[in-house]
Amino acid sequence: MGRLARYTTWFSGDDNIPPIFLKQRSSSLFIVSTVGIAVFTDIFLYAVIVPIVPWALTQRAGVEEDKVQHWVSILIAIYGAALVAFSPICGYLADHTSSRRSPLLLGLVALAGATAMLNVGTTIAIWVVGRLLQGASAAVVWVVGLALLVDTVGQRDIGKAMGFVSIAFTMGIMLGPLLGGIVFDHGGYNAVFAMAYGMIILDIILRVLMIEKKHVKRWEPVVPRSDSVWSSPPNTATTLMPEEKAFYGIDEEKTYGSDNAQQRNIEPMPPGTDSAVDSKSKYPPVITLLASRRLLAALWGILAIGSVMTGFDATLPLFVHENFGWGSTGAGLIFLPIVIPSFLGPLIGWVADIYGARWLSAAGFLLGAPFLILLRLIDHDDMPQKVLLCALLFFIGTAINLVMAPLMAEITYVVEAKEKERPGMFGPKGAYAQAYGLFNMAFAIGCVVGPVWAGMVRDSSGWGTMGWSLAILSGVSAIPTAIWTGGFILRAKRRET
Repeated sequence: MGRLARYTTWFSGDDNIPPIFLKQRSSSLFIVSTVGIAVFTDIFLYAVIVPIVPWALTQRAGVEEDKVQHWVSILIAIYGAALVAFSPICGYLADHTSSRRSPLLLGLVALAGATAMLNVGTTIAIWVVGRLLQGASAAVVWVVGLALLVDTVGQRDIGKAMGFVSIAFTMGIMLGPLLGGIVFDHGGYNAVFAMAYGMIILDIILRVLMIEKKHVKRWEPVVPRSDSVWSSPPNTATTLMPEEKAFYGIDEEKTYGSDNAQQRNIEPMPPGTDSAVDSKSKYPPVITLLASRRLLAALWGILAIGSVMTGFDATLPLFVHENFGWGSTGAGLIFLPIVIPSFLGPLIGWVADIYGARWLSAAGFLLGAPFLILLRLIDHDDMPQKVLLCALLFFIGTAINLVMAPLMAEITYVVEAKEKERPGMFGPKGAYAQAYGLFNMAFAIGCVVGPVWAGMVRDSSGWGTMGWSLAILSGVSAIPTAIWTGGFILRAKRRET
């Protein structure tokens, strides 16, 4: 037991001895990477079974062929419904707990259970419960994980961080069907889930290793300084070396305001406010946030883009099977053109940090509309048709990425703007997790609407009608995005003049 205790202390530390590799495990790079892997794992496990669901429903659950599209859409929508139900709960709990890591680990337990149920399930009921657990896990990852990113990188660089998360998200949702189809064709049903279990193990390791920046202060008395003296860090940031500021997670712009970063002095509270408590809103943070038209515009944009993305999950594999005769491998590979533009995510996020999210996201919605309409041209089986479909999906993927990263960062921008307008209104713990809970709810509603919309329209009116109906959603969504994202456009123009 003594040896086990020494190993435990060596790994996780105690009040006097810091854990091994503390600096690396609490670094921004490691935390952003861990959240990115968490998002990728969650979305990948949601999407990896997309190309095998039609086979599993008929061969394992005994669903009739003419009801496969119906149940594919329902199972994807159930995932979204669980996201809607659990997101506000996760947001509230995350803003009222001392640790972000603990709920992330609980979410991973739920994800492992869901994966096992989908692996062994031979009835619709088990698949429904498995999808519900997947949705609950996703709520934890998205709400707590994105709030952890804000804690880690600060508000100034959140767009760039969200760009990396956008890559993880898009690659997960698109590479999932791709690899699921290929592995299923060459290794079988259980091989797909073996790949899923491997991702879960990697995710567990990273989440256990991660140490939040705010917990580093626990070992401040013994953190080595640049002069190799083991002592507490100073009470202010003014005497810290640049590399020490980075280690302790101190962001002068975030802490003191961008206008006074060079002066390194804290401005007094506005007249009439004796403390942050005096400025605290009498309404719950969720109500205050929902009263913001700027936030509602961002939530609508997330809902719309979520509907488009999951609409393809529900229809694209079946369409290429029926139109081109492709099996699971082809049904997976067809998502590749949508994946490739996701590597632009960090660049798009960086641009959003500088210029705001308004015009990038509005341009994404407008760009996507004509290419969604042109999907109606794919109506028979030959090589030019296949090339055209890939080209259209590539531009649709580009449009999706122009929307996702900026609007994900916009959630942080809204909370930051409200805090600057009225310091302390959300209390000492802030409201980032609850804001991302609303973001998650919006995307979850899209996950419900998109598959049902796309699946039912395709069943009743065909592939072409499905395309132009989603194009209308995309085009219309550009309007509130352009008007309210980044603040009311007329007010913004008055400030510029």
